[in-house]
Amino acid sequence: MEENSNAFDTKTAETNQSEIICKGCSASLVYKPGTTNLKCEYCGAENEIIVSNEEIKEISFEKFLSEKYDSVDKVEVVTVKCQGCGAETTFDPNIISDSCAFCGSVIVVKTGTSQSIVKPGSLLPFQIDAKKAFLEFKNWINSLWWAPNDLKKLASQSEKIKGMYIPYWTYDSKTSSSYTGQRGDNYTTTETYRGSDGKTATRTVTKIRWTYASGHIYHNFDDVLVLASNSLPRKYTERLEPWDLDKLIPYDEKFLSGFKTETYHIDMKDGFTDAKAKMDDAIRTMIKRDIGGDHQQISSVNTTYEDITFKHILLPIWISAYRYSEKVYRFMVNARTGEVQGERPYSWIKITLAILAGIGAIAAVVYFINQ
Repeated sequence: MEENSNAFDTKTAETNQSEIICKGCSASLVYKPGTTNLKCEYCGAENEIIVSNEEIKEISFEKFLSEKYDSVDKVEVVTVKCQGCGAETTFDPNIISDSCAFCGSVIVVKTGTSQSIVKPGSLLPFQIDAKKAFLEFKNWINSLWWAPNDLKKLASQSEKIKGMYIPYWTYDSKTSSSYTGQRGDNYTTTETYRGSDGKTATRTVTKIRWTYASGHIYHNFDDVLVLASNSLPRKYTERLEPWDLDKLIPYDEKFLSGFKTETYHIDMKDGFTDAKAKMDDAIRTMIKRDIGGDHQQISSVNTTYEDITFKHILLPIWISAYRYSEKVYRFMVNARTGEVQGERPYSWIKITLAILAGIGAIAAVVYFINQ
């Protein structure tokens, strides 16, 4: 099938224009995924991006809060808000309208909003391009069970798949957790019972012996990842993990050229609340392992968090959104690994027919058994 070239259109994000001009024809350059080059879409020339070897710094969380944002670098950005889903993204000054990457709604640019945000400290560049992402997206659609027949046709004709840099926070923390609970150990015993025929018999029964347990757990958490956006369904973005965070590079706006960037909705303080929830889940797992035995019950946990640091990072995601039966469905592709996750409609006609076919098959088996 011939691909619609419009499916791979992207708009240039706002960057330092003097650094993204083609040396050959003076046209604007866009970042070429999987490389460290900016590419000219007109003459094909490529300009190399010199990746900084500067150390990626962690920011002290307590210092940040006490100094009221004064301890971090900030940047002024101009964003446009989608009236459909509320996503705030950067727009090229020359673009007067576009569709929202998150919900597919049409955005007409009237005025942008300028705001000061914590400057990203690092990012993962796009590794796979739009064609590869679109192929992974279609393969995923084609693999779905119980999908409406016209969904695959609609997906193959999807007009746009857009590259977005999505904001995340990462958190490090040393934790100390004291706990109380109970340890359950299985043991067997023999008991006598009377059967339905009135005769007595014996059987082996497994029971649990509970004993009091308490202890202390220490753990150093590194790069606990928290989505700083409300524009994407969290359960699907989390399934895009893992990310190769060990490959983070210092922030350079040249890698943003050719893509849009969303600003964060969840600030770093609220983000740490989400990070603690993830840490707490991991701590409870460690506590159960520490208690041992066949069963564990946790009565109380008291955790302290020390040496908390954070980073503001940008991660690359290819996004497609379209409406099906008056509902918006969003699909995401991890632009580093090709992992696809997203919302999908179901064909209740197919499901109903399958259930009826299953009932018919069971009835046929029962009929032949009784013959």
